[in-house]
Amino acid sequence: MKKELAFRSATREDVPLILQFIRELADYEKMLHEVVADEATLEEWIFDRQKAEVLFALVDGNEIGFALFFHNFSTFLGRAGIYLEDLYVKPEYRGKGYGKAILKRLASIAVERKCGRMEWWCLDWNQPSIDFYRSLGAEPMSDWTVYRIAGDTLTHLAE
Repeated sequence: MKKELAFRSATREDVPLILQFIRELADYEKMLHEVVADEATLEEWIFDRQKAEVLFALVDGNEIGFALFFHNFSTFLGRAGIYLEDLYVKPEYRGKGYGKAILKRLASIAVERKCGRMEWWCLDWNQPSIDFYRSLGAEPMSDWTVYRIAGDTLTHLAE
């Protein structure tokens, strides 16, 4: 039986929990070795620079999942959208509708803020998540390829 779900926005004091959830998600995605974020960096970018927001999902007052998101911009729509960087629900709470509830809350935020869309990436091998997103009406953007420049390549390009 699904228990009552509540939401709250992260505060500065939540930085250790945010990092814990990021690391748990990265471990699930077999990418834990790529996490270089630390508490100081997260605090700076989320709270000082205000470049992202974190929404926690709570059951019985305990954080069971989170969404980290920020605004992007569509020139074609002429308005901002919400980009969902991370969505994570602890394993013991999966399959109970909490992930859907988090996405519904994010959709509500997008509508309240008059955003034109909400989007995210999903790993190609993650079939359970793909099936879940498709069940909500999300469409894969198969005509687009993601490109990335990072690390030394980014530094060299900036020179």
